[in-house]
Amino acid sequence: MAETIKLTTPLSDEDVTKLRIGDKVLLNGVIYTGRDAAHKRLVELLDQGQDLPIDIQGQVIYYVGPSPAKPGKPIGSAGPTTSYRMDPYAPKLIAEGLKGMIGKGPRGETVVESMKRYKSVYFGAVGGAAALIAKAIKGAEVVAYEDLGTEAIRRLVVEDFPVIVAQDAHGGDLYQEGIRKYQRS
Repeated sequence: MAETIKLTTPLSDEDVTKLRIGDKVLLNGVIYTGRDAAHKRLVELLDQGQDLPIDIQGQVIYYVGPSPAKPGKPIGSAGPTTSYRMDPYAPKLIAEGLKGMIGKGPRGETVVESMKRYKSVYFGAVGGAAALIAKAIKGAEVVAYEDLGTEAIRRLVVEDFPVIVAQDAHGGDLYQEGIRKYQRS
């Protein structure tokens, strides 16, 4: 059985390039949340030559809109969002230094090409395990776009946040590999 890899953010090129599809990873440190509305705003800022409200160098963005936190908890249920909705924006953020993304479902060709070019990785999180995932989140605070509600950008402090490498910086694609593996000849 493959060993689980522990990584602490921010990620380096070396961290990312050693990962291969199917690797089990436990993320530690800080990750950020963001969905399509926040991504649109981030890319608009870049297009205008302005600074982003967060430093994305080496960072990981989790595509999630968490439910409200229950008393005494940092966050509510925090399951992944379908990632293709961020595909129009991801290549620009990857070019700016984003090293990882977390979501569910495969990414488009332009995102994959950007990941290979700039050494970035796409992690899959298990849909349906939102309450379990939330247990790995030890702290959460809104850091940008509070007006977006659940889609605001949050800074999450995570401990052993479980993900799987779904698409790697070498062009590996777990989704395609899975289809090939189980296709009837």
